[in-house]
Amino acid sequence: MRFARNVHYQVKQGKTDEFQRLLTSDVLPLLKQQKGFKEELTLTSGQHTIGISVWEDKPSAETYNTTTYPQILAKLTPMLDGTPRVENFDVQAPLSV
Repeated sequence: MRFARNVHYQVKQGKTDEFQRLLTSDVLPLLKQQKGFKEELTLTSGQHTIGISVWEDKPSAETYNTTTYPQILAKLTPMLDGTPRVENFDVQAPLSV
């Protein structure tokens, strides 16, 4: 079963462009190298950003969370207000439209 990690970020005033550049240039390439990574969707509203990453399975996401995510968080922290909130979900089958 696929698994999703949702990370809620509050970006500092004036740092939104820099934050988005770092996501594109540093974070996404690291994610693509991770075993089990499938896709990333980034949602923004003003200074609030939600990053949704989809994984083949929960163990792959957990490995990423303990090995690579701390490195990513260290890069992003100077641009953030507070600590990001991480939520985990099982991905259900997509609904037909």
